[in-house]
Amino acid sequence: MSSIREALADSPNPLQLDGIEFVEYATSKPQALGQVLEVMGFRPVARHRSREVLLYRQGDMNVIVNAHEPPGETPCISAIALRVRDAARAYQQVIAKGGWAVPTKVEVMELNIPAIHGVGSSRIYFVDRYTEFSIYDVDFVPIPTVDQKPPALAGMHWFGVVQYVGLDRINDWIEFYGELFGFQVTPAETHFGVLHAGRILRSPCGKFFVQLIEPLPDLPDDESPERFERVGIGAADIPAAMAELRQRGVTFVDSHGTGADARGAITETWLGGVWFELVHDER
Repeated sequence: MSSIREALADSPNPLQLDGIEFVEYATSKPQALGQVLEVMGFRPVARHRSREVLLYRQGDMNVIVNAHEPPGETPCISAIALRVRDAARAYQQVIAKGGWAVPTKVEVMELNIPAIHGVGSSRIYFVDRYTEFSIYDVDFVPIPTVDQKPPALAGMHWFGVVQYVGLDRINDWIEFYGELFGFQVTPAETHFGVLHAGRILRSPCGKFFVQLIEPLPDLPDDESPERFERVGIGAADIPAAMAELRQRGVTFVDSHGTGADARGAITETWLGGVWFELVHDER
């Protein structure tokens, strides 16, 4: 058994990552955030059994809206969950490499989902139940009469997350994602979408990316806290995705003078800090 574990640890995908399971927002205004998600094509499909938490979904994308312990007025990305083959093994391996464990408080009829500390006050969860039987079958109650698998608009899917880091901290975070998860830095000239900044890391499974962006040098540290800033949503046909979203009331903004085009687009900002990036992606 030890030889198998050593082989996995030395493999290109040591945790057997398989994409993003969910993105979680913490908010004191769950109804308002829910309206934003519905405009973006997500549908509320289930409620948590014991907490003020809702599950939204479209296609293979899950978003959790957590109002149980709201952080403040502005919604924020409080967690991401990564799909892995074996959550307990992945968690133990990351802890052994220096990840910081997050103590969990599990109530009756709840799963213990292992997590480590991510950027800022966020968490990174490990989930191995995401096929026929998922974590939501235990922790959530389906909303009656609602389609539990609403289709994705224009084939939209998770592309990745954008993380703001402190000044001169990009290399620290490259090491964090590389050492703990097996991410690889893409060439400096690699760009996706219309916002070209920072460095881009490719997950070892090849299913999503993390973009690391430093603040402007003259910005005070207290105005640029490290955090997950936004999510990237992939689509094979950006103009078609934009057309569907515009019909639903979504507006897009120019980004650094480039504007929206076939490479990608940026939505307006809602609720003081929620926005989405569309990125051309044929997958």
